[in-house]
Amino acid sequence: MNKAKLVEMMAKHSKLPKTSCKAALEAFIESVLRALKSGKQVVLTGFGTFKVIKRKSRVGVNPSTGQRMQIPAKKVPKFTPGKKFKEHVS
Repeated sequence: MNKAKLVEMMAKHSKLPKTSCKAALEAFIESVLRALKSGKQVVLTGFGTFKVIKRKSRVGVNPSTGQRMQIPAKKVPKFTPGKKFKEHVS
């Protein structure tokens, strides 16, 4: 499902105009991105948690040459599904 289809589903279930649903979805995404950028995590009880984790540097292997190389440490986004989310999908 892409963003347009999600907006369409939101409009159908909420009986709101697509423009309002699109604005709400974009505001949600922007809010989550800003919170993560500032080092905060976003917890949606039952749905899941968005957070940023720090990966340690590690040694990797270039698959085409077989040469070992150092992969630097970096921050990456992570989503952990909540209990209700897992139950619904299972």
